[in-house]
This record gives sequence, structure tokens and C-alpha cells, in this order.
Amino acid sequence: MAPTATTADVFGALAEPRRRQIVDLLADGERSVNDLVEATGLAQPQVSKHLRVLREVGVVGVREEGRRRLYSLHGPALKPIHDWVAGFAALWAERYEALDAVLEDLKKETGDAGDQ
Repeated sequence: MAPTATTADVFGALAEPRRRQIVDLLADGERSVNDLVEATGLAQPQVSKHLRVLREVGVVGVREEGRRRLYSLHGPALKPIHDWVAGFAALWAERYEALDAVLEDLKKETGDAGDQ
């Protein structure tokens, strides 16, 4: 069986740390390839390769301005990640509430023991 491409969806594309770095940089607004090269410390061909992957999954858009290409973040493409993490957020909230209850019980026990 052939291995599944790791860049077929937004999860696979963002599994690579440098792509996440590029997405973080684009969260501040449009940037050219040269800006991204400077900010990441990667060579231009590497940045271009990462941008191609991000474009293919819809996370990044590009527009031409004269001879320059400006890349920007396309937030709606990140929705599958948001939705996936949101399920865990509810779980974490429940666990923190349970932990708060345990801590309150411990405080009461400690306070009651100190009153004797």
C-alpha cells in the first residue's frame, strides 16, 4: 500500500513546523516571498515549496501586485482544525471544573482540621 500524502489536507500541511511558522507570520497580514525568506531564515526555494503546499490545501492565498506576489492567510481553511480542537476544549473545561471541586474540598478539609 502506498503511503498517504501528508499534505493532502490542512492537518497534514500544518504538521510541518515551518509551515506553521509561515502561517503565524501571515496572521499579521500579507507578505511577499522575500519577507517570508527573511523572517524564517529559509532559502527562497524552501519557502516557495511550503507556500505551494499551503496554497494547495487552501490555507494561503496569493495575489499579484506588479511583479510581486503577496501571500495572505485564508482563515476559513483552518476551520477543520478549530472544530477538532474545540471538542478537546470542552473536555479540558470539564476536567478543570472537576479539579477545582477537588481543590475546594481539600481547602475545606484543611480549614476544618485547623479549626479543631
